[in-house]
Amino acid sequence: MITTDDRPRLLVVDDEPTNLQVLRHVLQADYRLLFATDGERAIALARQQRPDLILLDVMMPGMNGHEVCRTLKADSATASTPIIFVTALSDSQDEAHGLDVGAVDYITKPVSAPVVRARVRNHLTLVRLDELRETRLQIVQRLGRAAEYKDNETGLHVIRMSHFSRRLALAAGFNEAWADDLLNAAPMHDVGKIGIPDAVLRKPGPLDEAEWAIMRRHPEIGAEIIGEHPSGLLRMARTIALAHHEKWDGSGYPRNLEGEQIPVEARIVAIADVFDALTTRRPYKSAWPVEQALEHIQAQAGRHFDPALVEKFIGLVPDLLEIQRRWADEPEVAHAVSEAP
Repeated sequence: MITTDDRPRLLVVDDEPTNLQVLRHVLQADYRLLFATDGERAIALARQQRPDLILLDVMMPGMNGHEVCRTLKADSATASTPIIFVTALSDSQDEAHGLDVGAVDYITKPVSAPVVRARVRNHLTLVRLDELRETRLQIVQRLGRAAEYKDNETGLHVIRMSHFSRRLALAAGFNEAWADDLLNAAPMHDVGKIGIPDAVLRKPGPLDEAEWAIMRRHPEIGAEIIGEHPSGLLRMARTIALAHHEKWDGSGYPRNLEGEQIPVEARIVAIADVFDALTTRRPYKSAWPVEQALEHIQAQAGRHFDPALVEKFIGLVPDLLEIQRRWADEPEVAHAVSEAP
């Protein structure tokens, strides 16, 4: 029977064989170990074997640990690999320098076995959490792409409106982390269109009353697709999918929420989504000039949109134009604009 060793792989680097033996004894029961006694060999092994974590001595002949760390952090193939310095240098300035060149932690010699095990375990846990978050983010993005294939919109629409949303969130006072979550959750706003029949979704003419009733189900379908989540990116994505068609005056759908009953992330996305829809050419309409679109959004403040957010959005014209230029559907799509209204 073929068995695979799926334990995390560590690279241990030290020019003293005795130190390597000590770390071997501490770690070999739980990890697969690679060893190097000089900086050049350490870099070669890191690039070839892609260890999950590196334990790196600082004082080595030839290439020292700081130089090895800088080299690995400058290489996209190894930049994300966490490096823990293991060294006899115990001065706080030495530790600060080690962290400045890219290490995630610093262990002083002689090493304590429980400390080494705990530090390695904790940093590998952080790596797994980062990988899990990245996987969830990719799932969100892929589902957003799936919705685009059902609709007449382009993938660039969701990129633009997501960046509009992020800029508006920052202008409204939200922090970078929240705004980044919004950037990544916003593409899921129309995922519920996956559940709308093509005959309705792609109808070239106006929808009748029965067809509109079907179309208005897509926010709830989107919420069902994303599912319930206690916190984080997917919770935000669900909230946006469910509430981005609500209106400030309560005339939206599916729940006729009004004012601040509407979650703020959905209020932000509503403005960004409409702005991009208005300023982009579609099979059924020409692109509006930016000034005209902003006038429409201003006119809908207090009706469709949150008035405070509209005021912030109007002040973002240079950012909005830069986003349009960067992710234009066609070179000629960018619209010349004078000063903001």
